[in-house]
Amino acid sequence: MPYVLLALAILSEVCATSCLKLTEGFSRLWPSVGVAIGYVLSFVLLGRALKHIPVSVAYAVWSGAGTAAVAGIGVIAFGESLGRLQLAGIALIIVGVVVLNLRGSH
Repeated sequence: MPYVLLALAILSEVCATSCLKLTEGFSRLWPSVGVAIGYVLSFVLLGRALKHIPVSVAYAVWSGAGTAAVAGIGVIAFGESLGRLQLAGIALIIVGVVVLNLRGSH
């Protein structure tokens, strides 16, 4: 169950971050409300997950998965581009999360 909460926290954070682009500097009400709700929900769920998952592991997964997902959404939804260097950076983030998870299990 803690990893389900963590997954939902990641989903909420990714939705909130994606909505940031739509707020146009927080000048549009409903996307701004979506950002606020998404971040609050994300932190509540992350806090619940932290009752059972070490903070180093949970935060690494939360931030790493969120970064990779938002980069993908930027490409798909907003027409942004990712070059080799950016893809290498995302790969390094994923490797770091995996290494932290391996260390956290011992």
